[in-house]
Amino acid sequence: MQEFRKDPITGRWVIISTERARRPQAFARESVPPGVAGLSPFAAGQESQAQPQLLAYHHGEGGAWSLRVVPNRYPALRVEGVVEHQGEGMYDRMSGIGAHEVIIETPDPTANFADLPEARIADLFWAFRDRVNDLKRDFRLRYMVMFKNHGETAGATIAHSHSQLIALPVVPRFTEEELAGSRRYFDYRHRCIYCDMLKQEAQTQSRLVWSNDGFAAFTPYASRFPFETWVLPRRHMSHFEQVTDAEVRQLAVVMKQVLQRLDAALERPAYNFVIHTSPAQDGALEHYHWHIEIIPRVVRVAGFEWSTGIYINPTAPEEAAAFLRDAVLKAVLKEQETAAPLPAGSAR
Repeated sequence: MQEFRKDPITGRWVIISTERARRPQAFARESVPPGVAGLSPFAAGQESQAQPQLLAYHHGEGGAWSLRVVPNRYPALRVEGVVEHQGEGMYDRMSGIGAHEVIIETPDPTANFADLPEARIADLFWAFRDRVNDLKRDFRLRYMVMFKNHGETAGATIAHSHSQLIALPVVPRFTEEELAGSRRYFDYRHRCIYCDMLKQEAQTQSRLVWSNDGFAAFTPYASRFPFETWVLPRRHMSHFEQVTDAEVRQLAVVMKQVLQRLDAALERPAYNFVIHTSPAQDGALEHYHWHIEIIPRVVRVAGFEWSTGIYINPTAPEEAAAFLRDAVLKAVLKEQETAAPLPAGSAR
């Protein structure tokens, strides 16, 4: 059973999805093994373990697949049915209509996403774009959530590299707040706040991590978490699916650079990245700018943050950006130092 329930105080929706089989007694910590070919249901040769294929890209000899998209075996929401609103006394609920898909980024269960070739990283964003353009034809679906959970503490329950897409019949409260904030800025200054942010970060350079002609990555001025990094397209676009083929290739370069720097600086941390985009059924918006937010899971959110919504970040974004800019060089130097032969007669 899947259904949405609305918090009557904040207006926030939650999904109750009992089909995901998480009863109260099932929350003992589960360890996730590292990627092993024989254990991954996503690996090449294990296709029968997954749901029917929705999309696949093929590269290499014999036309073997390099990326597949399948429905989630334990979906938070299902496409079948109609959107029905119901009341339960003072409370509101709605049928759990939507879509929940898994993007398997590589047939290799041991591959690390940041180490994939840029062309394969680009495939993920092409797959997101293809699936969004297909799903948005269903006018019941109002918002597309595209995200990656990497590592157990970031929510990944399967070590094999993959991302997810969940299509919702509602616009999330957080997205509504972002849209409203950017609209207020636009009404006052007649400019996109994200475009202005890009210009300022390019001028100051202190929080810039990496950039190319299409995208810029920087640690935001009011970072909530250590090493939080945003990736923004230089061209104003309100919807992710407006991205061009050339821009996808540029995005892959920036994402690989950022994720490899996070791996080098923080010794391969767990992380989440989420694509923030405009509601699927809205036209182009002059005040909103799609972007990606990358959150390394290096600190825990505790009582103060939960009770206030105010985050305590122990690392200044300027320091984090400088560390990330130098991270790959430091990793190379460390590797060279480790590999260097010892002088005769020396001992470790």
